[in-house]
Amino acid sequence: MAKTWVIPDIHGYAGTLQALIEEQIKPSRSDQLIFLGDYIDRGPDSKGVLDFIIDLEEDDFNIRTLRGNHEDYLLRTFDNERVRKNLLGITYQNQLKKEWFKFGGKETLKSFRVSDVHEIPEKYIKWMRKLEYYIELDSYILVHAGMNFNMDDPYSDKQSMLWAKDFKIDLKKTGNRKLIHGHVPISLSFIELLKSANNFNYIDLDNGIYMTDKDEFGNLVALELNSLEMKVQHNVDAP
Repeated sequence: MAKTWVIPDIHGYAGTLQALIEEQIKPSRSDQLIFLGDYIDRGPDSKGVLDFIIDLEEDDFNIRTLRGNHEDYLLRTFDNERVRKNLLGITYQNQLKKEWFKFGGKETLKSFRVSDVHEIPEKYIKWMRKLEYYIELDSYILVHAGMNFNMDDPYSDKQSMLWAKDFKIDLKKTGNRKLIHGHVPISLSFIELLKSANNFNYIDLDNGIYMTDKDEFGNLVALELNSLEMKVQHNVDAP
C-alpha cells in the first residue's frame, strides 16, 4: 500500500532532511511526500533544501509542497525590496526586509552565496510562487500554520494559512477532517500525544528543528498518515 508522509518546517537543514528521507523513510515512487512549508531561513543550507526537494520532483517522486510564512517573507521581500530615500536624502532599507533578516533571511542569502534577494536564481523564485496554500485529503486538511474558522469560508483566508497560531477548529468547516500543520514548535511528547489521542482535532508536527539546545526539541519529524507511524530525525547539521 502506498504511504503518505508529511514533513513540516525544515528551515534550511538540508542534511537532516536528506537523512530523514534517505535513511528512514526510504520512499518509493508510489508513496507521497507532502511538505508543509518553511523550507528556508535559520539553518545553514536553505538552497540545499530546495535543491533536494526539486531533485525529488524531477526524479518523478510524488511530491506536494505547501507555502510557509518564510517563503512568503522571501517572496514579498523580492517583490517589494527597494532602497528608499527620505526627505534628507538618507537611504534606508525596506522594513519587510529587516523583518525577514531578523527571522533567518540572511542565512538564506548566504546559502545562495548572494547579498541581495534579487540575485537568487529565477527558478527558485518561480518554484516558491507555485507552492500551494492547503491540501485536502479524505481524512485531513493540511496547511502550514492554521485556518481562520471565524470566517464562513476559512479557505479564503490565505494569510491565516501562513501565520495563524491561535485558532479553534470548526470540524463542520473541515468536513469533519483533522487539521495537520506545522509553524508552532512543540515537544516530541506533545506531538506523540496529538497523533495518538482521539480527542484532538489537529496534529502539529513542528518540533523546532533549530531548537537543538532545548530538551525534546531540535528534530525533523515525518508522519505517515495511514498508519500514523512517526519518524524522528535528530538535527545532523547543527554544530
